[in-house]
Amino acid sequence: MTARPVVLLAEDLSPATVDALGPDFEIRSTDGADRGLLLEALAHVDAVLIRSATRMDAEAIASAPKLKVIARAGVGLDNVDIRAATQAGVMVVNAPTSNVISAAELTLGHILSLARHIPQASAALKAGQWKRSLYSGSELYEKTIGIIGLGRIGALVAERLQGFGTQILAYDPYITSARAAQLGVQLVTLEELLRASDFVTIHMPKTPETIGMLGAEAFELMKDTAYVVNVARGGLVDEDALHAALEEGRIAGAGIDVFVEEPSIDLPFFAHERVVVTPHLGASTDEAQEKAGVSVAKSVRLALAGELVPDAVNVAGGVIDPAVRPGIPLMEKLGRIFTALTHDSVTQIDIEVAGEIAALDVKALELAALKGVFTDVVSEQVSYVNAPVLAEQRGVAVRLITTVESEEYRNVLGISGALSDGSQISVAGTLTGPKQVEKLVGVNGYDLEIPISDHLVVLLYADRPGIIGTLGRLLGEHDINIAGMQVARSREGGQALSLLTVDSAVPQEVLETIRVEIGASVAREVDLQD
Repeated sequence: MTARPVVLLAEDLSPATVDALGPDFEIRSTDGADRGLLLEALAHVDAVLIRSATRMDAEAIASAPKLKVIARAGVGLDNVDIRAATQAGVMVVNAPTSNVISAAELTLGHILSLARHIPQASAALKAGQWKRSLYSGSELYEKTIGIIGLGRIGALVAERLQGFGTQILAYDPYITSARAAQLGVQLVTLEELLRASDFVTIHMPKTPETIGMLGAEAFELMKDTAYVVNVARGGLVDEDALHAALEEGRIAGAGIDVFVEEPSIDLPFFAHERVVVTPHLGASTDEAQEKAGVSVAKSVRLALAGELVPDAVNVAGGVIDPAVRPGIPLMEKLGRIFTALTHDSVTQIDIEVAGEIAALDVKALELAALKGVFTDVVSEQVSYVNAPVLAEQRGVAVRLITTVESEEYRNVLGISGALSDGSQISVAGTLTGPKQVEKLVGVNGYDLEIPISDHLVVLLYADRPGIIGTLGRLLGEHDINIAGMQVARSREGGQALSLLTVDSAVPQEVLETIRVEIGASVAREVDLQD
């Protein structure tokens, strides 16, 4: 008899999770928080199910030579080394939508607690103090609520706020006006939202651009009667700036569920009377925990059966033709490059596959493209299954266009899109040689050929002498080495596009200096390191 695959439960999971795995596996259990027990237990398992207490780093992955799947029964993956897992050929899956309702409802709970001072009044009464007049609050009716980020959670918050008779403003550069209208919200600039809102709740991904997004400058713009809520990611609200704003009376209060460092139990702003804090409870409901466990159990079954896994975050695990599979990581990178080049909301995306592989099933390439497009713009984890949903939620039309004709390369993969302002963005790539080197071969209609690296710089400017020397000088002054460079132009003296691969990230201030000195209309870095 063939031995059954071994699935390790490294933390307590619901009976429904075990039921979802079914009878086809040998189920083992261990205490994932005990490092010695974990490493010993991993030696002979095919899959491991974890929550947040188990650390699946490179050492743990290396101790599990048979491991095929790491399943995180939750959203966050901070305790999983995805790079090490990918290098080892181990699939990583999570439950990206398991907590969306719980997080949206907690957001509403914080807003109501701030409006009516519920936690403070409860604590006072339990302490024997009847302070009815002190805790007089305000109604949400006809108040203005500002939502920063209209992903799945932000959209759920907006839907639930409709019942309170509020005016809802939203800032999300990747949402179309049509989608906003469906949600009953008014799209505005971030400054307009901050100035007008009585409550501001943030639901953005944590990226270098969004860390500290609500900081001193934002608090200066807000009403002194306004409240801030963050149940999304620690660090989106600058904790020091929040404390200062509360001390100086620039805002009225805050509801915070997530922190830069966790656990946090004694931050300075905790002492303020009109601050409500919770210990990262966004996903802490029985329903969310059960949904997460059942979801990843189903993914484990699919993965160990060699089928396409809906919530794989690093590799596509389905039955994909060997000729198509190498294009998946390339298409995902093209999606991230496409997003980095956009300057307005996207209304339509065309995913283009040309060449021999167009005769095969290339649906996985469409999923990879959409995953790349949304990876850097939404707060939730993007997977191959929820990427199309994210496009639909944002009112983005998607087409997969295939043709077996390819003039210059054996196969060419591309993404083109229309933006709300009527402009077009396009990128194209290919795989060359026996090592299948990933190359960028087109940007916005300019032909080029350059290997894709972790750090790409795209510049568009008027063609004239001296530009290349200026770029070398400015990057050299900041100790940034150019690994490769290619220049393409529409015509002599017309618009030129330079694409550079560099060995390290280019700070925003350096890009701005380059933009000004060469008069570039576009100066963007694409960071593909993560």
